[in-house]
Amino acid sequence: MNLDTEEKEVSQIASRLDHYTRQIAEEEEHLTRDTRTLERTQDAQEILQLIAQAVQQKAHERISKVVSSCLSTVFDDPYEFHIVFERKRGRTEASLRFRRRGLDVDPLTASGGGMIDVAAFALRVACLMLHRPRLSKVVVLDEPFRFVSLQYQENVRSMLEGLAEDLGIQILQVTHNENLVAGSIIEL
Repeated sequence: MNLDTEEKEVSQIASRLDHYTRQIAEEEEHLTRDTRTLERTQDAQEILQLIAQAVQQKAHERISKVVSSCLSTVFDDPYEFHIVFERKRGRTEASLRFRRRGLDVDPLTASGGGMIDVAAFALRVACLMLHRPRLSKVVVLDEPFRFVSLQYQENVRSMLEGLAEDLGIQILQVTHNENLVAGSIIEL
């Protein structure tokens, strides 16, 4: 090999080395930029999660207050209503729970006497009161308390009258149960 050929090869290798060095520098710059973007995105996600938790807590307080109040108005030894928020599969899931004397139970499997009927009604009222923009404060019900025990039906009527007055809502109820009749009556 002659000297000219070797110089050409060295020049080509040096040129490729410069090219690869510039590429590495560019990739390191991209990596640094992308790492900063990832860190900022993670920070933003953490902030959003904190805001979501605060909103969930506020909603929980307002909803559980209405539902627990309704349960305590109707029943002698009521459960307190709670919403448990859990992150699963990248999403927040809500579980509705009843608590009494430190015992946490699923309302659908561990309550009787019509507590589910009262809690379901109270959840509707709470949602109506929380909705933005405000909705018309009218609740239409069809036999909503059919599973409430006879001993608590007078308390249900009192609860309905109290909610209508305290929250300014109008309740239209279809019922065959004379114990639940309150306010103006339209017989068909």
